[in-house]
This record gives sequence, C-alpha cells and structure tokens, in this order.
Amino acid sequence: MKIRAFIFIILGIAFASPAFAVDSSIDLTQSTIGYASLVIFGLAYCLVMGEEYLQLRKSKPVLLAAGLIWMLIGYVFQQQGQIDVAKAALEHNLLEYSELLLFLLVAMTYISAMEERRLFDALQAWMVSKGFNLRTLFWLTGILSFFISPIADNLTTALLMCAVVMKVGGTNTKFINLACINIVVAANAGGAFSPFGDITTLMVWQAGLVSFNEFLALFIPSVVNYVVPAFIMSFFVPKIQPDALSEHVELKRGARRIVFLFLLTIATAVAFHGVLHFPPVIGMMMGLAYLQFFGFFLRKTLPSSLAKKKAHALEVHDDAALKRLGSVVPFDVFKRVSHAEWDTLLFFYGVVMCVGGLSLLGYLGSVSEVMYSEWNPIWANIVVGILSAIVDNIPVMFAVLTMMPDMSIGNWLLVTLTAGVGGSLLSIGSAAGVALMGAAHGKYTFFGHLKWMPVIAIGYVLSIVAHLMINGALFT
Repeated sequence: MKIRAFIFIILGIAFASPAFAVDSSIDLTQSTIGYASLVIFGLAYCLVMGEEYLQLRKSKPVLLAAGLIWMLIGYVFQQQGQIDVAKAALEHNLLEYSELLLFLLVAMTYISAMEERRLFDALQAWMVSKGFNLRTLFWLTGILSFFISPIADNLTTALLMCAVVMKVGGTNTKFINLACINIVVAANAGGAFSPFGDITTLMVWQAGLVSFNEFLALFIPSVVNYVVPAFIMSFFVPKIQPDALSEHVELKRGARRIVFLFLLTIATAVAFHGVLHFPPVIGMMMGLAYLQFFGFFLRKTLPSSLAKKKAHALEVHDDAALKRLGSVVPFDVFKRVSHAEWDTLLFFYGVVMCVGGLSLLGYLGSVSEVMYSEWNPIWANIVVGILSAIVDNIPVMFAVLTMMPDMSIGNWLLVTLTAGVGGSLLSIGSAAGVALMGAAHGKYTFFGHLKWMPVIAIGYVLSIVAHLMINGALFT
C-alpha cells in the first residue's frame, strides 16, 4: 500500500467519530478548512498525550479544539448554504454524548459512594495485613483487578490495586513496576468482556451491536490476554516476605447496601435495554434514584443509629467503638456526584465533538472503503487494537462505529476485544496506565512498561487466536 494511503488511514481512524451519515455534497478533505481542523485536533491531542509532563488536564485542549473546529465548520457550511446539515450533525453528536455522559455519571457516582463508605479502604487493608509474599501479592492484585474492573471501571480498579502495591512494595522499584504492568493488563482485560468495564464496550453495547450476554463470549480470550503475560512476568517477582502492616478499617453505615443497589442498578439498565429496547441510560438514571432514596433513609435514621451504637459501646465498655461513631455519618448523593471524574467526562465531550466535526468534513468514506472493503475485517480489527495503544481507544472505537461496517457478531466482539486490551501494549495506551504512571511516579514508567511489551504482545495475539478458535461460529 502506498505511504499516502496508509497515513490517510491512520488519520481517519484517529479522527473519525460516531457522527451519523448526513446528506452533504461538500467534500472538505482537501481544503484549507479541513487541513486546519486536522492540525487543531492534532495539536490538542499532543497536549493530551503530554498530560503527565505538562501537568495540564487533558480536557482543556480538546474542549478548545472542539469549539474551534465547529466554528470553522459553521462558517464554511453557512457559506455553502448547508448550515442545517452541520446543525443536524452537531445535535446528533450532542445526543450521543449526553447518553454516555449520564450513564457514566451514575456509574462514577456509585463508585465514589463506595469509596466514601470505605469499601475500597477495607479491601486494601485486608490485603496488606495478610502478609502475602510479593509473588502472591502480584497474582492477587492482578486477579482482583481482572474481576473488579468489569463492575467498576478499569481506572478505579487500577488505582486501588496500585495503592496496595505501593504500600507493601516500599523501595522495591522492580516489583512495583512489574506489579503495575500486571494490574494495567488485568484491568484492561477484565473490562473487555463487560459493557461496564470500559467506555469502548459501553459504546458497542449502547449501539445495540452486541447484547449484554454476548459479551461473555470474550471471557476466555480476556483470561488468556491477562494470564499469559502474568505467568511469564511472575517468574521475575521474588518470593520475598514484606512486613505485614496491621490496619483496621471500619465500613461506614450502608456500605454493603450500596453495593447491592449498584448491582440492582446494573440489572435495571440491562432490563431497559434488553426487554424494553430503550437506551440503558434510562435504567441507570433510575438507579441513581435508588441511591438518592437510600441517602435520604440514612439521614432520617441517623439519630437512632447513633443512639444504638453509643449505647452498645457503653454497655460493653468499648472506648474504641465510641471513637469510631463517625462511621455512622449520613450520606449525601450530590456530594458524590460532584466527585465524579469530571476531567474524564469533559475530555470525552471534547473528543466526541472534535472527531464528529472532522468526520463531517469528509475524512471517513475513504478510510471505511480501504479498511473494511479492501482488507479482511479480522486484520482491520487487529490493527484497530494496535492503534488504540498509540492514540486512544475512544476515538478509535468511534471510528469503527461511524464506519458501521457490515460485520458478523464475531468481528464486532473482536474489535471490542482488541480496542479494549490493545491499550495494554503501552503505558499511555489506556487510562489505567496513564493514571498509574502518576500514582507510582518514578517507579512505574513508560520505558519500564515498554520493556515488557513483547510479553504483553504475546497475550494480545493469543487472546485473538483464542477468540477465533472458541467463537469461530460467530464469524459466519
């Protein structure tokens, strides 16, 4: 393939989005406006990739770029008398974003609530206090990351496990680096077989391309993606016994019930989508009501709960229990909403609007024609996973959803898998990796991760092979 065509494919995948098909006779791919928009987004994304070093939140450059790109689009479409076409595309992108925004906002609120009720602190204290050796801890944090990330998100899961690794690892930089790599791979692999594990899987589910149950077909390929690199890396982790640190963490009132409500919320969203064929965000917003009513219940019953706990502590002469009465504190849902990852949500808006605008300018048709007509879809989807490690899996998955190629369910599951786990190849390829570079600064680094990329690539390849073998019937 010619170099020019290859560059065009890279740019198209990076800049396409789920803007819908519009009837526009304007092709601006070779225009000054089109090139300017590409440059604006390219510069913004360079700033995003340098977030760790510039200390500039990633939402800022893409928000500015989105505004500039749509200003250019509005100007040129108005000059051509097709402003209604641009307006329709803009409104559709806003609708797509709003559905994902509300969905993620509810999920983040629940995760924040569980964190405030000290569930994650209790899990962390339990692992640290058990006195596991470093190799056992390596496996434990990886396995927990794999199974927690499908319910929570991979970013929250990775940060939780990293805190454990940092606490017991101390100055053992080699162990911390290996353990963080293991956590990133496990969290990304675990998120690939669940609609709630990553934004990319959520997008595919909400688009109605893969049902909730069909994601489970990716479970064994995801296991392979995690276990193979972990098995190889574990031989380089010593069986040293770190000092056990004893710490008691008392859960705040209602902690376990919030977990139950979160699971109920997930079930509600699945029911709305699978039974009523409504967007799952309706079920998630209903789930937010569950949490709000529970917060109201905690506030109303606070006096009686405090009285009972104080009476019991006095009866058994437990001074420590008296000091821990703070665990009965009430719960404020709106404070939890304010603690959502707003930088991530606003970054998501910027990406959606930027790449939606670039798609409207005409950078998508040729890319779709080359990748999913001239190439075998399997190879195209494998390349998507590799690109997600360099760019970001969100715009890459947007590109595929916008192209909406005519693929079998097996290929849609394949691109979901590759976009999800492909980010593990580099530390900058996923939100989990970027977050851990900050949390374990100087101990888990880009080059420390890059050293083990061949091992991670083995897991990537074998997971694809596992999917093709196990789910081969889904490709017909």
